[in-house]
Amino acid sequence: MKKQFKYPDPDQIFPNEFKTSCFIKNVIKAPNIIVGDYTYYDDEKDPTGFERNNVLFNYPIFGDKLIIGKFCQIASGTQFIMGAANHRLCSATTYPFNIMSETWAEITPAHLSQLPHKGDTVIGNDVWFGRNCVVMPGVKIGDGAIVAAESVVTKDVAPYSVVGGNPARFIKKRFDDELIELLLEFKWWDLSPEELANVMPLLCDGDLEKVKKEIKAFLAENKSSMRGESK
Repeated sequence: MKKQFKYPDPDQIFPNEFKTSCFIKNVIKAPNIIVGDYTYYDDEKDPTGFERNNVLFNYPIFGDKLIIGKFCQIASGTQFIMGAANHRLCSATTYPFNIMSETWAEITPAHLSQLPHKGDTVIGNDVWFGRNCVVMPGVKIGDGAIVAAESVVTKDVAPYSVVGGNPARFIKKRFDDELIELLLEFKWWDLSPEELANVMPLLCDGDLEKVKKEIKAFLAENKSSMRGESK
């Protein structure tokens, strides 16, 4: 008899009985925050308060988005700063006169119109943030990256790299270029629950040469089946 697996439900709030980790896509209400399946925020005090406590200065009218991929692991205290936190940089003063009084508002340009736009903040899949990281507006972090605890990320982070510090600097690549390329092609985070269960032991295997070999075989088989379907 084929074994029946019980997979975590990506649409539930808490994946386990400890209730310190929250699948945050299920508690977010802001239209400009988009989070993938199985991405969790871990916090002993308020895991469901991610949007309120950890996404700062988020005003959807400003036009930027926070996009976080699947299977990301976000430790307690990590914060994402949105673009509306910025101040005007094009003039002699950065002081926001426009929002402080009606009279000042009448004689100064609209506040949001003068703020620098950094674009969307985009986090890839399987990214791990240590405790109390800060991600600045418009940053792009690639798949499989690791951000060390207490880091302030001010610029883009390449896939499968480790960064840390204030400001965060490149520390090392997690793997050699061949394995990085294979993982980016493999995209295990897009597999069905059944397919993922089959490859999960491989993803947790410390024998990286074996991992390379089996991912190559998986990709070759998949390409072969796709060619067969196209005939």
